[in-house]
Amino acid sequence: MSEHQENSIYVAGEWRTAASGATREVIDPADATILAVVAEGGARDADAAIAAAHRAFGEGRGPWPSTPVAERAALLRRVADLLQRDREELGLLESLDAGKTLEEGRVDVDCVTDAFRYFADLVVNETGRVVDAGSPDVHSVVVHEPVGVCALITPWNYPLLQASWKIAPALAAGNTVVVKPSEITPLTTIALMRLLDEAGLPAGAANLVTGPGDPVGARMAEHPDVDLVSFTGGLASGTKVMRAAADSVKKVALELGGKNPNVVFADACTTAEGFDTAVDQALNAAFIHSGQVCSAGSRLIVEESLRERFVAELARRADRIRIGRGTDPGVECGPLVSAAQLARTEDFVASALAEGAVLRAGGGRPAEPHLQDGWFYRPTVLDRCHRGMRIVREEVFGPVLTVETFRTEDEAVALANDTEYGLAGGVWSADAGRARRVAARLRHGTVWINDFHPYLPQAEWGGFGKSGIGRELGPAGLAEYRESKHVYQNLAPRPVRWFKG
Repeated sequence: MSEHQENSIYVAGEWRTAASGATREVIDPADATILAVVAEGGARDADAAIAAAHRAFGEGRGPWPSTPVAERAALLRRVADLLQRDREELGLLESLDAGKTLEEGRVDVDCVTDAFRYFADLVVNETGRVVDAGSPDVHSVVVHEPVGVCALITPWNYPLLQASWKIAPALAAGNTVVVKPSEITPLTTIALMRLLDEAGLPAGAANLVTGPGDPVGARMAEHPDVDLVSFTGGLASGTKVMRAAADSVKKVALELGGKNPNVVFADACTTAEGFDTAVDQALNAAFIHSGQVCSAGSRLIVEESLRERFVAELARRADRIRIGRGTDPGVECGPLVSAAQLARTEDFVASALAEGAVLRAGGGRPAEPHLQDGWFYRPTVLDRCHRGMRIVREEVFGPVLTVETFRTEDEAVALANDTEYGLAGGVWSADAGRARRVAARLRHGTVWINDFHPYLPQAEWGGFGKSGIGRELGPAGLAEYRESKHVYQNLAPRPVRWFKG
């Protein structure tokens, strides 16, 4: 990536620098070198982008909202094809920018492609709903219309994926958008905007402002010409978005992370294959992308009789995970995204040990000389944890797994639900009845049985409690970006004679 990419703000079909002239360095987390330089936008840039989106929407009569649904779907499919054309380049860029492995970057591009194709198919096959009014003289339908100008604010851990989960349904529904990627990892969102332009999206239908949450994201959330704000990120920032949006009573969708339980019953591990699979999946749940995943299974809740055997093997394998630059062959776990995230992880582990946790694996930075310049942290397993510990209650967003134990099914459910979040969770059991019973009792938006992490673009994604409001993906993910309108037509109008005079 060139270090000269200052024209990274995209407004009304044109690339520009920030109004202030400010720039920001995008840093490679593997060695702290500069990957690129991008524009550091501010409130004036946000205002310009919102104005462009507002003009392009034109009260629903602009070039994009008035485009026939079939043509909107066709453009989304062209974007999907372009994503696959550039799969290697985008996968590499995502790996460099976010620190994840190259294979994870490629998988992300495939998942984004699936999302664009899914929403293209969904929107083109949907029609309004005819309502039975109880009279042959009445034609009554419920139709769907775009919300308007949508402010889309995305996080640093899955920049391309999270942007696409918002952009694809918003554009499918006929909205215009202003996107603010994380200032830490903006590069693939910039690349995606170029693909939207190449696919033929009308100028102003999609706009991009690079810059920090304050002032760019804050201005987008409060602006009266924004009709919807969709935010993915931390709880504290999400509550600020809600407050900023309140005065204009705009629609709000929030995905605010989780503290996700992975419940393992002993009966899942009675065979060598079952034991190996459950341990392997516990590693995947906790350490994919160095644990920087909103749905990471960072709370292992294991049946007491299985604990020592399970945790010993889990720790042994965690210590063998190959750490390094995500583009290097054989690397399984990359760096944390920033120095701040590394310091946060170190602080959480220190507090857990001070509160009585037992270190079983990791617990510090790697010793290899070639990793000293990057923001690496060894996959860490902390045993003998309990709900009173800060590390069990709060989201770390690092490669740290805590271990709690239970003796009964009721206790397992109580522990798994004992969180202010409710995004995702897993249940491992060879007893299908027990697994479904426990899954039904978990207060989480996604529950996996004998698996962890897969998602489908056709299935809703979102959480209970403080994990957020609304859903992404699936039919509900499209509905977030629509308004419902009831059109009632009297085919045989006549006087009502309610008033006699």
